Amino acid sequence: MDNRVILFDTTLRDGEQALTASLSVHEKLQIAQAIERLGVDIIEAGFPVSSPGDFQSVQAIAKTVKNSIVCGLSRAVEADIKACADALSVADQFRIHTFISTSDVHVQQKLRKGFDDVEAMAVHAVKYARQFTDDVEFSCEDAGRTPIDNLCRMVESAIKAGATTVNIPDTVGYTIPNEFGGIISQLFNRVPNIDQAVISVHCHNDLGLAVANSMAAVQAGARQVEGTINGIGERAGNCSLEEIAMIIKTRHDLLGVNSGINHQEIARTSKLVSQLCNMPVQPNKAIVGSNAFSHSSGIHQDGMLKAANTYEIMTPESVGIAKTKLNLTSRSGRHVIKHRMESLGYQESDYNLEELYNDFLALADKKGQVFDDDLEALLFNIQQQGEQEYYHLATMNVQCGVGEFATAGIKLISGDSSQIVSATGNGPVDSLYQAIKQAVDIEFEVSDYKISNKGAGEDGLGKADLVVAWQGRNFHGYGLATDVIEASGQALIHCLNSIHRAQTIAEIKEQKKESQV
Repeated sequence: MDNRVILFDTTLRDGEQALTASLSVHEKLQIAQAIERLGVDIIEAGFPVSSPGDFQSVQAIAKTVKNSIVCGLSRAVEADIKACADALSVADQFRIHTFISTSDVHVQQKLRKGFDDVEAMAVHAVKYARQFTDDVEFSCEDAGRTPIDNLCRMVESAIKAGATTVNIPDTVGYTIPNEFGGIISQLFNRVPNIDQAVISVHCHNDLGLAVANSMAAVQAGARQVEGTINGIGERAGNCSLEEIAMIIKTRHDLLGVNSGINHQEIARTSKLVSQLCNMPVQPNKAIVGSNAFSHSSGIHQDGMLKAANTYEIMTPESVGIAKTKLNLTSRSGRHVIKHRMESLGYQESDYNLEELYNDFLALADKKGQVFDDDLEALLFNIQQQGEQEYYHLATMNVQCGVGEFATAGIKLISGDSSQIVSATGNGPVDSLYQAIKQAVDIEFEVSDYKISNKGAGEDGLGKADLVVAWQGRNFHGYGLATDVIEASGQALIHCLNSIHRAQTIAEIKEQKKESQV
């Protein structure tokens, strides 16, 4: 049996169905090109007959994408199939994917037909699609709940009609792994012409088993897996393609199969899909979540410092993430504090580890997560967040309107002095940050900015999270207020106070160095 697993991406079809707003043609092209760079074999670009916009998107993707086969979905209806063919004809090669329901509940209650009629429709659809392309995929919708005799009969008929790929979907995420793997095994044992087509699976995640079911099917002989980036899709979503790709790579010793995925593109593709689809990735999401390669437990951090494979079965670099993140929290041990101080350029003789660690724990209990600049501040006994800070935003007034530049006026306290500054910007936050930048003698760049809601309703608080780059280092800040503009200002002031502490520490270090000469 072939050991190559074909990966079929349906982010732009099944995934887009779950979005609150449709993607534009340009956005779909961006995603399609990212998926192409990822190395996916088949891109299901949409459902051409569903709307003129979807037809246009599928056609634009078929015209642009060259390294992946572009596919369109159709019901087992001639008009749908013809729309697919018309949209895809601009490509050198393309796939038509046609489907019909096969489970009793769908056949009887949705289609209101007999199984013989449904089988005849499927055969006709496959034969009609073959008039336009040799690459035809047929799906038995709700195969997971289809009686096995009927499923075997439908698969055999579809292959005989000319289907080169037959897809077995667990459309409602009903089956469990040994059950779904058993369905695939029975098809291989009972369908006489099954060697003439690739068997595919398309699993939904209603019970959280989409990836597990897909891998059980691969072990049973399926050689195409359908899914989406980040697992987006109807209801609880689809099988996550990035998880399938990394399971195949990481457990090649057990599975003996491979894919054509460019694994270093996984994180970038995930981020693009998340941003354009406005669907944030949960922090604990496998492979691409922000915590996927983060370690907070002191025991885990100690193991990671000794050998990364003690707690990581894959490297962050293997999926395109820069490096492992060791979070400094109250659960961190002395080993990680020592390691972080070494990475900041300090020798063991520069500090008392026990004293620093005790001060670190007190601060970690107070603020949750501690950053590098906090550690240095502790070392030199510099004031911490919550005490009197060097910079303080005394007043601010921001005005903006449609089609106009935003204007911000501020009064900034800097130590014993104060300044009143005004500036314009592209928006309220930009104008506020421009004013603050004029008022301080620090060359900085905002490298990351996020706002989120804490609480519910009109009384909810806006939280701004900020990362500011200064002299090759990142400084983190946050602000919390009923007004997100005020919260954004607080976050930047938080960062600037951290930078000021770093400047003070640098001066102290220089003075010590001079006194030793």
